[in-house]
Amino acid sequence: MTGTAPRVLHHRIDGPRDAPPLVLGPSLGTSLAVWDPQVPALARGHRVIRWDLPGHGGSSPALLPGTAPGDVTVAGLGRLVLDLADSLGVDRFAYAGVSLGGAVGAWLAVHHPGRVTSLALVCSSARFGEPRGWHDRAALVRGEGSTASVADTAAARWFTPTFAASPAAEALTADLRATDPACYAACCDALAAYDLRAELSRITAPTLVVAGREDPATPPSHARELADGIPGASLVEVAHASHLAGVERPAPVLAALLTHLAGYGAGGPGEEDAPARPGTPLGDDRSRYAAGMAVRRAVLGNEHVDRAVARTTPFTAPFQDFITRYAWGEIWTRPGLSRRVRSCVTLTALVARGHLEELAMHVRAALRNGLTPDEIQEVLLQTAVYCGVPAANAAFAVADKILREEREH
Repeated sequence: MTGTAPRVLHHRIDGPRDAPPLVLGPSLGTSLAVWDPQVPALARGHRVIRWDLPGHGGSSPALLPGTAPGDVTVAGLGRLVLDLADSLGVDRFAYAGVSLGGAVGAWLAVHHPGRVTSLALVCSSARFGEPRGWHDRAALVRGEGSTASVADTAAARWFTPTFAASPAAEALTADLRATDPACYAACCDALAAYDLRAELSRITAPTLVVAGREDPATPPSHARELADGIPGASLVEVAHASHLAGVERPAPVLAALLTHLAGYGAGGPGEEDAPARPGTPLGDDRSRYAAGMAVRRAVLGNEHVDRAVARTTPFTAPFQDFITRYAWGEIWTRPGLSRRVRSCVTLTALVARGHLEELAMHVRAALRNGLTPDEIQEVLLQTAVYCGVPAANAAFAVADKILREEREH
């Protein structure tokens, strides 16, 4: 769906019309395509609204009041986002933004707190370095009348060397080459003037800060400044990622966003948006995911879950989302059986089906759920009668190895 009103930012909407709205902001020089890797999963539980900066993607340069130095500010961009939300009948919304898009979201959270229910700042900053560098870049683009020079070096700023030549990197660089140079320069001036450091404490929306560990543009120190300055903010640092971390490492960024958004709906944090208590009906996918992730971490351990999230690819992300919501969020949260008993049932089923790799994981989980090695031994002896001696023999070998490893630790 594309906006056609001449004074409204070009945008695209994905997801159910009646779902909680989630507004996604882009970084300087990119289009709304910068969010492509995350949108399919985010749109399952949200009405996702992506927008283009003026002169970027499909947005008209005429949206800006002017393109001379000082004409464009982050505040002015924020007002354009509010105009877009108003045109769509959206009063309150969750917001996530990359770099400049994140700065717009932070400004909105400070100056229009009643509109922003939750906030995610991805590779962003409260102050984007010394103003002179931005003014110099703006002058270069204005002088050349083109973004070609900055596009030639963009990949080195946006991505790690191993990712810079990928098709995704090349597509976003092409977006930069197609950007209106006057609008690009004006946005550089807006970044030069932006400094929200003294106002971070005014942000009341639940906030997630995401950093790429190899980001030269907004390094992790900028993310830590945001997280330290915003009350109650969470911080996630993504390894092997540069400035456009959501493009280079889409899975961990998506996992962080889903976990953050799971607890907060369009109405903001509150009892109606909290993860459901174990054993109660779970009202929606966001609540299921939050409850499931909490139980999954409790049973399998943070280290295991973090590894699973880090290995997630765009292809496997829907499956990871499914098992978190369904297996962990609906079954393991039920009150009818204790986690000890559920571990006994799970071990038996895995032995019966010969799923030895999963069995190893659940032997560790059984210990975490309170079973003793002697009780695990009894479960496996029982499986020898009802699942077969060969299956139990293989299971004993796996369990013995895991139990010895746990003793050594």
